[in-house]
Amino acid sequence: MSELFDFTLGLGDDALIAAQRLGEWTSRAPEMEEDVALANIALDQLGAARLLLTYAGELEGAGRDEDAFAYLRGDREFRNRLLVELPNGDFGVTMAKLFFLAAYQLPLYTALSGCADERLAAIGAKARKESAYHLDHASLWVKRLGDGTEESHRRMQDAVDQVWPYTHELFTADPAAPVDPATLRADFDAVVSAVLDEATLTRPTGGWAPGGGRDGVHTEHLSYLLAEMQVLHRAHPGARW
Repeated sequence: MSELFDFTLGLGDDALIAAQRLGEWTSRAPEMEEDVALANIALDQLGAARLLLTYAGELEGAGRDEDAFAYLRGDREFRNRLLVELPNGDFGVTMAKLFFLAAYQLPLYTALSGCADERLAAIGAKARKESAYHLDHASLWVKRLGDGTEESHRRMQDAVDQVWPYTHELFTADPAAPVDPATLRADFDAVVSAVLDEATLTRPTGGWAPGGGRDGVHTEHLSYLLAEMQVLHRAHPGARW
């Protein structure tokens, strides 16, 4: 299988699983406006996932479409980074996950918009605008909670500490990819440090750095997520709305 297929499938899986997790907040967000905002961000991720998985199917040439990739694979066949499959936790954990994901996806899609592959460049050009909004939204919440009350600061710092180990996998080097993730680390670090400083939060250093998502090695959480996401399609193969 081509390296371009692997790269495209991985990005598509990142967006798909992120969309599913964010969608879990629908009707449960702390504010009505936030309920709408998280649902819209989930739809943005889902839109990017559809474009990427459709293209992955064309690159593979085996007849699989976006639905086949989303609903008919087991957990070991998914290639998403571990960060996006982690449980939502409380609102602070979700904001930490969204903040780190957006701070990674914005420079990723920006770089992708200038790559030699026309399809990926077009997807990157569209997705980078959405990622800029996601980053702005999550940054505001991280600052609001971090520099808020003693309780909100404590919980936001706990969330950052909990999610931070999973950010390192985002930048695993892949020199053969259209955009080498390792080249995005400096932009990510600059944005994250500025926001955490303003939020009066401490950036974690060193420590545990789990990985393996691109190789199909996942946490137990992905299996539960897929069971919910795939149950209808598997129970009623070929069903249409």
